[in-house]
Amino acid sequence: MNALIRLELVRALRNRKFLFFSVVHPSVLFLLIAGSADATTEIDGTGLTLPTYMMVSMASFGALTAVLMGNSERMAKERQSGWVRQLRLTPLPGRGYVLAKTASAAVVSLPSVVVVFVVAAAVKDVRLDAWQWLALTGAIWAGSLVFAALGVALGYLASGDAVRPITMITYFGQSILGGLWMPTTTFPGWLQDVARWVPTHAYAALGQAIEQNRAPHVQDVAVLAAFFVLFTGGAAWLYRKDTTKA
Repeated sequence: MNALIRLELVRALRNRKFLFFSVVHPSVLFLLIAGSADATTEIDGTGLTLPTYMMVSMASFGALTAVLMGNSERMAKERQSGWVRQLRLTPLPGRGYVLAKTASAAVVSLPSVVVVFVVAAAVKDVRLDAWQWLALTGAIWAGSLVFAALGVALGYLASGDAVRPITMITYFGQSILGGLWMPTTTFPGWLQDVARWVPTHAYAALGQAIEQNRAPHVQDVAVLAAFFVLFTGGAAWLYRKDTTKA
């Protein structure tokens, strides 16, 4: 399985389009949104300035891109091409393919988080304590596993032709409703109530809690845990179904 993980990493690192959208694109969006923002005025209801708020949002968005977009489409196309069936003829355990995909996507997601942090600190002078930088990196990276599981589920749910529109709708819907592109405090009241139950909102809220030097809300942790169970359970069921079908 280690050999397959290395192969997946090499493939991901050679894919310039994927690297741009997962590593470079979030930092570009951060600069477009927060580049000219006042570094002292706080966003209502958050206690954070726009640069600090959007730093966590764009780091989360980059990790989401790497683990969701990086998994679903490739897995669906490899199933369609017969590559997954060929792997089942090797000594590789059945779950090894899924674990290799998830591990490689998780590794690629880490640079996307770090690059956003570096840009925010260098361009917008975002300053945090050392433990906060480490905690932010760990929380965003670990939280991305929730969406890695979703990527696996979508990769087994849809065919090679259908997976892209399904993934894009999920990807943009989660990003917008979760407040990764704009603070949810700008939403109408009813939409704010909906956003609180979206996993990307809870995901970004973990990082915002660290920036605010407080413990995360129990609801945010519960939402992420519930969706992780849902996505992993769905991925496991779809994986077994696909294996039985083959």
